Amino acid sequence: MTGKCGLTREHVARILGNESLEHAAQRLRPDMDFLPHVPAGSAKISAERARALWNEIGGDPALREILLERAPDDLPLYQGNIENAIGLLRMPIGLAGPLRVNGMAAKGDYPIPLATTEAALVASYHRGCRLLTAAGGCTAMVLYESVSRAPGFVFETSACACRFIAWAVSQFEEFKRIAESTTSHGKLVDLGCTVEGNHVYLNFEFTTGDASGQNMVTIATQAVCDEILQHTPVKPLRHYVESNLSGDKKASARSFTTARGKKVTAEARLTAELVAKHLHTTPQAMADYWRMSAIGGVLSGTIGVHGHFANGLAALYLATGQDAACVAESATGVTRFEVTEDGGLYATVTLPGIMVGTVGGGTGLPTQKACLELMGLHGTGKARALAEVCGGLLLAGELSIIAALAAGHFARAHRKLARGRATESP
Repeated sequence: MTGKCGLTREHVARILGNESLEHAAQRLRPDMDFLPHVPAGSAKISAERARALWNEIGGDPALREILLERAPDDLPLYQGNIENAIGLLRMPIGLAGPLRVNGMAAKGDYPIPLATTEAALVASYHRGCRLLTAAGGCTAMVLYESVSRAPGFVFETSACACRFIAWAVSQFEEFKRIAESTTSHGKLVDLGCTVEGNHVYLNFEFTTGDASGQNMVTIATQAVCDEILQHTPVKPLRHYVESNLSGDKKASARSFTTARGKKVTAEARLTAELVAKHLHTTPQAMADYWRMSAIGGVLSGTIGVHGHFANGLAALYLATGQDAACVAESATGVTRFEVTEDGGLYATVTLPGIMVGTVGGGTGLPTQKACLELMGLHGTGKARALAEVCGGLLLAGELSIIAALAAGHFARAHRKLARGRATESP
């Protein structure tokens, strides 16, 4: 007990620094003195509006030069994608691959652009892509598609809630008609119900064509909610277009065990010779590491078991104009490695929540569109192929990172590739 008390005192001292408790409490109170001017928000995107914002906030001219003045003519291209624009962000884009994918929608060799500032990331994914391509490519399939929106309804009693559900499930065809009248691409494919006391959660599942579809399903669901409020025989006390049941932009057990976006699996069988040549280790060493890491994941309570899905997804999402926040839900799934009967390696990944589109959102912006076109995956009819390429990319990343960890090369690679930066942290 004495040791614990000592650690607690040290922790409190670190938080307070040199402040007394009284001074710390004073610092944390609301401060109404000399409140700053907060500019009015604006969705209008132009160089003039951006300069006006800089003037209002009194920003450093040197920072304005970096963020705005180098590319003011490009700003109007982002109308509808951002508000309160003050400039453009530039990131380096690296190439992984080409990666050969043998999928139901993706069939070919795909150069993969990755936007990141993390040293060693592109190199790792590139190494995995080279291995998979040398093996004739990976197999990849979209297993299921669905994007959900889950409105919530509050009733006086659970009996009222049950009466509402009995009516709602009988109205599916009408809900489908209403929802699909708001979009030329979305289709309402299923309706689920969850009851918690006097709360009802309806889960509307949509397919969204080649768009990622979050806005699409929100607008469609709002139209259905309007219809419900007009015709339900049991009036709710309150309702919300989203009840937080859908799993939107967060890791959830529900999305992991069902699907959100596109559920994708990818696999490859690799000879021991290819593993040795490209990864400098053995199938047995990789399977041994995977086994321990799987238990480590279980012990830490992760949703799924994998090495670093978020790395490849975030870099690809940024490069291709996807909603980067969807990495929170997309980066769940399972990696599995096994030694085959001939001493090779069987490797597979399954991801139940790949949220990607090839139309809409940020996919039509100049550099993002160029990255999709580099892969041959911009426009209609390409979203399923992009999801399968995602699966193949993440399989490549899992092969590379697990090989590095199994062979003891992980820290060495980061130390080597992170050197020589233009600017070093102090």
